[in-house]
Amino acid sequence: MFITFEGIDGAGKSTQVKKLRKYLTEKGHEVLTLREPGGTVVAENIRDLLLTSKHDITPIGELLLFSASRAELVQNVILPAIESGITVIADRFYDSTTAYQGYGRGIDLQLLRQINSIATFGLEPDITFCLDISPEDALIRKFSEKSIPLAFDESELDRMESSGLAFYQRVREGYLKLAEDEKRRFVMLDAGNKTEHIHDLIKQRLAAFYPDFFR
Repeated sequence: MFITFEGIDGAGKSTQVKKLRKYLTEKGHEVLTLREPGGTVVAENIRDLLLTSKHDITPIGELLLFSASRAELVQNVILPAIESGITVIADRFYDSTTAYQGYGRGIDLQLLRQINSIATFGLEPDITFCLDISPEDALIRKFSEKSIPLAFDESELDRMESSGLAFYQRVREGYLKLAEDEKRRFVMLDAGNKTEHIHDLIKQRLAAFYPDFFR
Protein backbone atom coordinates (compact mmCIF):
# COMPACT_ATOMS: atom_id res chain seq x y z
CA MET A 1 0.00 0.00 0.00
CA PHE A 2 1.17 3.53 -0.78
CA ILE A 3 -0.11 6.26 1.58
CA THR A 4 0.71 9.95 1.17
CA PHE A 5 0.27 13.00 3.38
CA GLU A 6 -0.24 16.48 1.97
CA GLY A 7 -0.84 20.03 3.18
CA ILE A 8 0.93 23.35 3.49
CA ASP A 9 4.02 23.67 5.67
CA GLY A 10 3.07 23.63 9.33
CA ALA A 11 -0.06 21.50 8.93
CA GLY A 12 1.30 18.67 11.08
CA LYS A 13 2.03 16.05 8.41
CA SER A 14 5.25 14.77 9.98
CA THR A 15 3.55 14.11 13.30
CA GLN A 16 0.78 12.10 11.66
CA VAL A 17 3.25 10.15 9.53
CA LYS A 18 5.12 9.06 12.67
CA LYS A 19 1.94 8.09 14.49
CA LEU A 20 0.61 6.09 11.53
CA ARG A 21 3.92 4.30 11.12
CA LYS A 22 3.84 3.27 14.79
CA TYR A 23 0.23 2.11 14.50
CA LEU A 24 0.77 0.05 11.35
CA THR A 25 4.00 -1.46 12.69
CA GLU A 26 2.16 -2.56 15.82
CA LYS A 27 -0.44 -4.15 13.52
CA GLY A 28 2.32 -6.28 12.03
CA HIS A 29 2.94 -4.39 8.79
CA GLU A 30 6.41 -3.61 7.49
CA VAL A 31 6.44 0.14 6.97
CA LEU A 32 8.79 2.55 5.20
CA THR A 33 8.40 6.30 5.76
CA LEU A 34 9.82 8.88 3.37
CA ARG A 35 9.78 12.61 2.81
CA GLU A 36 9.84 14.68 -0.33
CA PRO A 37 12.12 15.96 -1.57
CA GLY A 38 14.61 13.45 -0.21
CA GLY A 39 15.06 9.75 0.41
CA THR A 40 18.15 9.15 -1.73
CA VAL A 41 21.58 10.79 -1.83
CA VAL A 42 20.72 12.67 -5.01
CA ALA A 43 17.27 13.65 -3.75
CA GLU A 44 18.64 14.91 -0.43
CA ASN A 45 21.13 17.12 -2.29
CA ILE A 46 18.26 18.49 -4.37
CA ARG A 47 16.28 19.10 -1.16
CA ASP A 48 19.12 21.16 0.23
CA LEU A 49 19.23 23.24 -2.96
CA LEU A 50 15.46 23.78 -3.03
CA LEU A 51 14.85 24.56 0.64
CA THR A 52 18.00 25.99 2.20
CA SER A 53 19.59 27.71 -0.76
CA LYS A 54 19.24 31.49 -0.93
CA HIS A 55 19.63 31.44 -4.71
CA ASP A 56 16.71 32.50 -6.86
CA ILE A 57 15.21 29.56 -8.76
CA THR A 58 12.73 30.06 -11.59
CA PRO A 59 9.32 28.36 -11.26
CA ILE A 60 10.13 25.94 -14.10
CA GLY A 61 13.55 25.22 -12.62
CA GLU A 62 11.92 24.56 -9.26
CA LEU A 63 9.38 22.23 -10.87
CA LEU A 64 12.06 20.22 -12.65
CA LEU A 65 14.23 19.94 -9.54
CA PHE A 66 11.33 18.61 -7.46
CA SER A 67 10.46 16.21 -10.27
CA ALA A 68 14.04 14.99 -10.62
CA SER A 69 14.15 14.28 -6.89
CA ARG A 70 10.85 12.40 -7.13
CA ALA A 71 11.98 10.29 -10.07
CA GLU A 72 15.05 9.16 -8.12
CA LEU A 73 12.97 8.32 -5.08
CA VAL A 74 10.24 6.43 -6.95
CA GLN A 75 12.52 4.32 -9.10
CA ASN A 76 15.15 3.54 -6.48
CA VAL A 77 13.10 3.30 -3.27
CA ILE A 78 9.30 3.44 -3.51
CA LEU A 79 8.63 0.99 -6.35
CA PRO A 80 11.03 -1.68 -5.03
CA ALA A 81 9.49 -1.36 -1.55
CA ILE A 82 5.92 -1.70 -2.79
CA GLU A 83 6.87 -4.67 -4.96
CA SER A 84 8.32 -6.29 -1.84
CA GLY A 85 5.04 -5.89 0.04
CA ILE A 86 6.19 -3.00 2.22
CA THR A 87 3.70 -0.27 3.12
CA VAL A 88 5.14 3.08 2.06
CA ILE A 89 4.09 6.33 3.77
CA ALA A 90 5.32 9.51 2.10
CA ASP A 91 5.35 13.02 3.51
CA ARG A 92 4.41 14.70 0.19
CA PHE A 93 4.19 13.35 -3.36
CA TYR A 94 3.10 14.74 -6.73
CA ASP A 95 0.05 16.52 -5.29
CA SER A 96 2.52 18.92 -3.67
CA THR A 97 3.86 19.77 -7.11
CA THR A 98 0.35 20.44 -8.40
CA ALA A 99 -0.51 22.62 -5.40
CA TYR A 100 2.79 24.48 -5.02
CA GLN A 101 4.12 24.81 -8.55
CA GLY A 102 0.74 24.69 -10.30
CA TYR A 103 -1.64 26.72 -8.17
CA GLY A 104 1.08 28.51 -6.19
CA ARG A 105 3.52 29.43 -8.98
CA GLY A 106 0.99 29.43 -11.81
CA ILE A 107 2.55 26.74 -14.02
CA ASP A 108 0.15 25.21 -16.56
CA LEU A 109 -1.69 22.29 -14.93
CA GLN A 110 -1.74 20.14 -18.06
CA LEU A 111 2.04 20.45 -18.32
CA LEU A 112 2.31 19.52 -14.65
CA ARG A 113 0.24 16.38 -15.11
CA GLN A 114 2.57 15.23 -17.89
CA ILE A 115 5.70 15.91 -15.85
CA ASN A 116 4.21 14.29 -12.75
CA SER A 117 3.38 11.17 -14.75
CA ILE A 118 6.93 10.94 -16.08
CA ALA A 119 8.57 11.56 -12.69
CA THR A 120 6.41 8.95 -10.91
CA PHE A 121 6.54 6.28 -13.63
CA GLY A 122 2.73 6.33 -13.44
CA LEU A 123 2.62 5.50 -9.73
CA GLU A 124 -0.39 6.87 -7.80
CA PRO A 125 -1.05 6.80 -4.04
CA ASP A 126 -3.72 4.41 -2.79
CA ILE A 127 -4.96 7.07 -0.37
CA THR A 128 -3.92 10.65 0.38
CA PHE A 129 -4.55 12.46 3.67
CA CYS A 130 -4.48 16.24 3.34
CA LEU A 131 -4.23 18.30 6.52
CA ASP A 132 -5.96 21.63 5.97
CA ILE A 133 -4.85 24.79 7.79
CA SER A 134 -4.74 28.49 6.97
CA PRO A 135 -1.32 29.95 6.09
CA GLU A 136 -1.58 32.33 9.05
CA ASP A 137 -2.24 29.53 11.53
CA ALA A 138 0.54 27.44 9.99
CA LEU A 139 3.04 30.24 10.59
CA ILE A 140 1.85 30.71 14.16
CA ARG A 141 2.42 27.00 14.72
CA LYS A 142 5.95 27.25 13.36
CA PHE A 143 6.76 30.20 15.60
CA SER A 144 4.48 29.46 18.56
CA GLU A 145 6.13 32.07 20.74
CA LYS A 146 4.87 34.80 18.40
CA SER A 147 1.29 36.02 18.36
CA ILE A 148 0.92 37.42 14.85
CA PRO A 149 2.52 36.50 11.50
CA LEU A 150 3.88 40.03 11.04
CA ALA A 151 6.17 39.46 14.04
CA PHE A 152 7.95 36.49 12.49
CA ASP A 153 11.64 36.69 11.68
CA GLU A 154 11.69 35.97 7.94
CA SER A 155 15.35 34.90 8.16
CA GLU A 156 14.14 31.75 9.95
CA LEU A 157 11.99 30.68 7.00
CA ASP A 158 13.28 28.29 4.33
CA ARG A 159 13.25 29.25 0.65
CA MET A 160 9.74 27.90 0.04
CA GLU A 161 8.30 29.37 3.24
CA SER A 162 9.65 32.78 2.23
CA SER A 163 7.23 32.85 -0.73
CA GLY A 164 4.67 34.74 1.35
CA LEU A 165 1.14 34.31 2.69
CA ALA A 166 -0.56 35.02 -0.66
CA PHE A 167 1.45 32.20 -2.25
CA TYR A 168 0.45 29.79 0.51
CA GLN A 169 -3.18 30.80 0.21
CA ARG A 170 -3.07 29.82 -3.48
CA VAL A 171 -1.41 26.54 -2.51
CA ARG A 172 -4.14 25.84 0.04
CA GLU A 173 -6.82 26.60 -2.55
CA GLY A 174 -5.04 24.18 -4.88
CA TYR A 175 -5.30 21.41 -2.31
CA LEU A 176 -9.01 22.12 -1.84
CA LYS A 177 -9.51 21.89 -5.61
CA LEU A 178 -7.56 18.61 -5.73
CA ALA A 179 -9.80 17.22 -3.00
CA GLU A 180 -12.85 18.03 -5.13
CA ASP A 181 -11.35 16.44 -8.24
CA GLU A 182 -9.81 13.39 -6.53
CA LYS A 183 -12.57 12.27 -4.18
CA ARG A 184 -11.64 8.60 -4.65
CA ARG A 185 -8.35 8.91 -2.81
CA PHE A 186 -8.24 12.35 -1.17
CA VAL A 187 -9.25 12.67 2.49
CA MET A 188 -9.35 16.22 3.81
CA LEU A 189 -8.73 16.63 7.55
CA ASP A 190 -8.97 19.75 9.70
CA ALA A 191 -5.44 20.31 10.99
CA GLY A 192 -6.88 22.46 13.78
CA ASN A 193 -8.18 19.37 15.56
CA LYS A 194 -6.21 17.67 18.30
CA THR A 195 -3.41 15.38 17.14
CA GLU A 196 -4.97 12.21 18.55
CA HIS A 197 -8.36 13.00 17.01
CA ILE A 198 -6.76 13.42 13.58
CA HIS A 199 -4.89 10.14 14.06
CA ASP A 200 -8.13 8.36 14.98
CA LEU A 201 -9.83 9.72 11.84
CA ILE A 202 -6.94 8.46 9.71
CA LYS A 203 -7.21 4.98 11.21
CA GLN A 204 -10.97 4.97 10.67
CA ARG A 205 -10.66 5.98 7.02
CA LEU A 206 -8.00 3.38 6.33
CA ALA A 207 -10.07 0.64 7.94
CA ALA A 208 -13.15 1.73 5.95
CA PHE A 209 -11.34 1.97 2.61
CA TYR A 210 -9.16 -1.12 3.00
CA PRO A 211 -10.79 -3.50 5.51
CA ASP A 212 -8.81 -6.52 4.30
CA PHE A 213 -5.58 -4.69 5.09
CA PHE A 214 -6.47 -4.51 8.78
CA ARG A 215 -7.72 -8.05 9.38
